[in-house]
Amino acid sequence: MNEQFYLYILECADGSYYVGSTNNVDERLKRHNAGEAAEWTKNRCPVRVVYQEEYESLLKVRRREQQIKGWTRLKKENLISGIWKKL
Repeated sequence: MNEQFYLYILECADGSYYVGSTNNVDERLKRHNAGEAAEWTKNRCPVRVVYQEEYESLLKVRRREQQIKGWTRLKKENLISGIWKKL
């Protein structure tokens, strides 16, 4: 059985976005909301998952994470809203 990895985007209480990756989105979300997962989200709780993608390798999900982290807010919003699928 292959392990699955997930790219996720969180929307923070202040409206900012956080991009991360994990093998368990539910557990990671709990840690973010407990202030234990990342400095960025620590003081921006509560956070909620607004987007996620599934990958079969850690390398692929980390590459995608770095790619999206370099995007503008507008580009992230377009991905979240599904505009990319329409293009």
